[in-house]
Amino acid sequence: MSELAQGLRRHGYRVEGAATGTKALQVHRNADLVLLDLDLPDLDGLEVCRSIRASSQTPVIAVTARESELDRVLVLQAGADDCMTKPYGIRELMARMDAIMRRIQPQWPLEQVIEHWPLRIDVNSREVRLDGRLIEVTRKEFDLLHLLASWPDTVIPRQQLTAQVWGDSVPLRGRTIDTHVSSLRSKLGSSSWIVTVRGVGFRLGNQ
Repeated sequence: MSELAQGLRRHGYRVEGAATGTKALQVHRNADLVLLDLDLPDLDGLEVCRSIRASSQTPVIAVTARESELDRVLVLQAGADDCMTKPYGIRELMARMDAIMRRIQPQWPLEQVIEHWPLRIDVNSREVRLDGRLIEVTRKEFDLLHLLASWPDTVIPRQQLTAQVWGDSVPLRGRTIDTHVSSLRSKLGSSSWIVTVRGVGFRLGNQ
């Protein structure tokens, strides 16, 4: 496993490696984002980028050791959404990945009052009630629970939770979301209210 893959996995990303351009063309449709090193052992990296763009809208961040402006222009003309020059830091890479995902992911529409008996969430009063009893939650806990409850049968990815609940204000890493989920479970009196879907995100549980 490469150091880059290890770093991304430590920060909550799922990573599938492809050592060749041929392999990349076979698996890219399963990815939310492609990090494409243009120095491939079998195919021209620009042609791989063009092929990906011709067959899908999957965002592509190209990586190259070439530093000239012309090289970067060619990469973008080939269909890449962004281009990074080696060497680069993993923090910058993740910031660029997050920025691209925020742009392509639509905001999820939310209801004003949601009832999943015995849970009631009211946006206007920003109150959470369970069996009629008021549950004291923080602002972010409310926003997180409200988003999950708005789509009760949908697993919401971590990246989407980050983008819609925290926005651009905090570059979430580590266990921030998990901490808020744990706090909500405690306040609601059951871990089954919020279900963890390993490697993907969270959904509202069925009571």
